[in-house]
Amino acid sequence: MPRDKTLSHEKVNRAIREEFLEKGFEGASVRSIGERAGMTSAGLYRHYPDKAAMFDSIVEPVINAIEQWAADHKKNAYQHVENRTDDSDLFAETFLDLIRDIIIPHKVEFRLLLTSSRGTKYENFVNDFVLSNQAEMMKMFDYLKSKGFPVKEISEEELHILLSAYLTACFEPVVHGFSDEQIEEHLSTVREFFLPGWRNLMGMQKEP
Repeated sequence: MPRDKTLSHEKVNRAIREEFLEKGFEGASVRSIGERAGMTSAGLYRHYPDKAAMFDSIVEPVINAIEQWAADHKKNAYQHVENRTDDSDLFAETFLDLIRDIIIPHKVEFRLLLTSSRGTKYENFVNDFVLSNQAEMMKMFDYLKSKGFPVKEISEEELHILLSAYLTACFEPVVHGFSDEQIEEHLSTVREFFLPGWRNLMGMQKEP
């Protein structure tokens, strides 16, 4: 019996993903999800109380993983500066690693978050993520200055534009359904393009 219930829940979640990816949150219907899962709307409500809860169940695990990664990344970055043996340590881990470690294993859920969340509490996820990282980077700039790094002056508005461009470049191959191999190639291009600029902005030595 537990096995049947687990399989039924997996079938429901698969139907939810398919429906939201195809129609977006606003266009999706509980009835249609039920039809995809081979059950009535009443049967579907035994799994989730409403459409919003269905969407949340799919995207929240990847959002939580991203937030945990960001918290760990922040801690690691400060430790690298405090204990550095060379300036390149700060860039041992970047948002490109977030794509590899967290997002690639959850491509479908992340694509759902970015392309189908209009009408949910996550519809401004990218902008909110940019604002959060913008605030943290401004703090990091002040910290680097206190450690003697020749950090370039930049306004919050300018940083917002740069971060928006950078994260959009990181996320686009997932949005467009690229394969893992294509994403890796894309990330190499993004790294070559953006990393020298970030290093210069933070007053770091250029890579040899």
